[in-house]
Amino acid sequence: MKYLNIGVENLPQVADEIIRIGKELPIWTFVGNLGAGKTTLIKILANKLHIQDSISSPTFSYVNEYDGKVFHFDCYRLGSLEEALDFGIEEYLDSGKPCWIEWPQIIEPILPTPYLEINIEHNENISRNIYLKIIK
Repeated sequence: MKYLNIGVENLPQVADEIIRIGKELPIWTFVGNLGAGKTTLIKILANKLHIQDSISSPTFSYVNEYDGKVFHFDCYRLGSLEEALDFGIEEYLDSGKPCWIEWPQIIEPILPTPYLEINIEHNENISRNIYLKIIK
């Protein structure tokens, strides 16, 4: 597990490290409380990877696709694993395209391993603790 304590101004360097560590892993999960910075980090990652589409949290649609390259999921509103299966999440996960998943807890039983878990903790002083872990 790799641990980083950073301020918002250092997110681009953190994104570089995430890309380096996760480059061979198609599934990246983003774990953290509301307001921790999951979507902000995803926007920076997308920018680093030269994605041109506008990045926004797919809270109501569950999934957005950017530039035909990356799937971005927000599983916060899912009530059950069955709901995820009903919208075809397994097809996305098996597509071979990168899948970035916010609030992955409800779908963890079906996530193919290995995958990169990015855990973000928001500190009182506006800095973040970010933990990177490859789940096998």
